[in-house]
Amino acid sequence: MSAAKAVNWVGLLTVAKREIVRSLKVINQVVWPPVITTILYVFVFGLAIGSRIQNVGGVSYAQFLIPGLIMLQTISTAYDECASSFFQGRFMNSIQELLVAPLAAGEILVGFLMGSLARAFLIALLIGGLGVLLVHAVPQNWWLAVLCIVIVTTLFSALGLIFGLMAERFDHIAAFVTFVITPLTFVGGVFTSATMLPENLRSIELFNPIFYIIDAFRYSYTGNGYLPLGYSLGAISALAVVAVAIALRMIAVGYKLRA
Repeated sequence: MSAAKAVNWVGLLTVAKREIVRSLKVINQVVWPPVITTILYVFVFGLAIGSRIQNVGGVSYAQFLIPGLIMLQTISTAYDECASSFFQGRFMNSIQELLVAPLAAGEILVGFLMGSLARAFLIALLIGGLGVLLVHAVPQNWWLAVLCIVIVTTLFSALGLIFGLMAERFDHIAAFVTFVITPLTFVGGVFTSATMLPENLRSIELFNPIFYIIDAFRYSYTGNGYLPLGYSLGAISALAVVAVAIALRMIAVGYKLRA
């Protein structure tokens, strides 16, 4: 039997479908809030503050802002989707349905990643549409934009699964967002270019993984970045591989799944 035939596609796609349906059922909680928040960011930062900044990297400040905001919401969405879903499954013991189903650890992982990708692309398209309507920001390289969203969603979905497995309370999931993701995102180039920072702070920025993410994605819009594109893509791809490998191993051994 070939490897392709050995994959339980029905089970895998069912997991993905369940995650998509779950998101759509709480659309007022998971889709519209990031869209509304983005509109506020565009008006407060892009149009108000941006009127005092002529251009950044050859584009208006509002156009510079849009790719950062897309990544801001993509990161949050990917992590929250998998972390909350997996933890809720553990908390309500519905995760046992996956454990007794004829699904391999990799199939469970990919099913969750596919559901998370669908939600991330929906939000990215909505925010990207706002960028076109409000500030005429359009990607110059669509393939690069899609690639970045896939890699970033995979990375933070895997992190969501890891923390969804490790967490003992919902507070633990939120703590990672509050103390790690949010600070790193806000200083990772969403609102400012690295060229605006003092030289010593630029060096510190290179230790922020989210800086590489935003720099690579902004490249798809502006055609240039602070770092070489291959360097940024390589860094975030390596992080995604490590995160997926850890999440896969934790699911495979049943970490906190088989009490």
